[in-house]
Amino acid sequence: MRLLNTNGHQDNDDIKEFAEWILKLGNGESATNDDGEKLIDVPHDLLITDPSEPLLQLIQFVYPDMVSHLTDPTFYQERAILAPTLESVEKVNQYILSCIEREEKEYLSCDYACKSDEDNDVEAAWLTPEFLHEVKCSRIPNHKLVLKKGVPVMLLRNLDQSSGLCNGTRLLIEDLCPNVIGVTVVTGTNSGKKVYIGRMSLIPQDSGLPFKFERRQFPLAICYAMTINKSQGQSLSHVGLYLPRPVFTHDQFYVAVSRVKSRKGLRILILDDEGEITTSTTNVAYREVFENI
Repeated sequence: MRLLNTNGHQDNDDIKEFAEWILKLGNGESATNDDGEKLIDVPHDLLITDPSEPLLQLIQFVYPDMVSHLTDPTFYQERAILAPTLESVEKVNQYILSCIEREEKEYLSCDYACKSDEDNDVEAAWLTPEFLHEVKCSRIPNHKLVLKKGVPVMLLRNLDQSSGLCNGTRLLIEDLCPNVIGVTVVTGTNSGKKVYIGRMSLIPQDSGLPFKFERRQFPLAICYAMTINKSQGQSLSHVGLYLPRPVFTHDQFYVAVSRVKSRKGLRILILDDEGEITTSTTNVAYREVFENI
């Protein structure tokens, strides 16, 4: 649907071929084992194959001439690098942040264990602030948040739905004050509006941890790159798919490649276990999901 509704001068045969390839991935037509997994060869024109700084090439494809667009919120509206895990996302974000020659500001959180968990099986003495600072989990900011002006960030909590400040909204850093951060809204109906974000007390839900803790921090995360799951529902003009490891859940690869509006807007960097470039990866699609539809 994204491909067919895109205005442009794309060749109809190319659109049809690309759309059919995406649909086959999503429908699991190529899956051959009981786990729904299949090693697939990715079309050559979609790949980053030059071994000379491949991650930098992927970044430059998605964010060309990024330095000159640091103050332009519209530049980030339809561009994103996607990766399957938070670890990979953080690696890309920190790499790009280190390339921006602007003064950085560091914000540290205040962490402590929730009192309701004093009687659980975890020794209270283990839950020191230093231990809690190292905890990282989805939908909650890290203990240390390093930001620079002109950096895009994503909101991790619903703050004001009527103003478009919802979980997943992308913002552009403008002011880095001690107690508030000034941002411009990048996506949604309030694009271009400037707002100020304060610290919040956040308790991660379903973190998989045997205890609960509270973190007081700005509900923001750098979003040059985001997880594939976080990109669901978005339509993008430029997508870079970074796969230092294969996808691991149903239709994760399909979700990533189907974000784009054209074949020319997609590039994929696939690495093997040794960190070398490869042209094939694993697609996961459970055919039984579609049996009763």
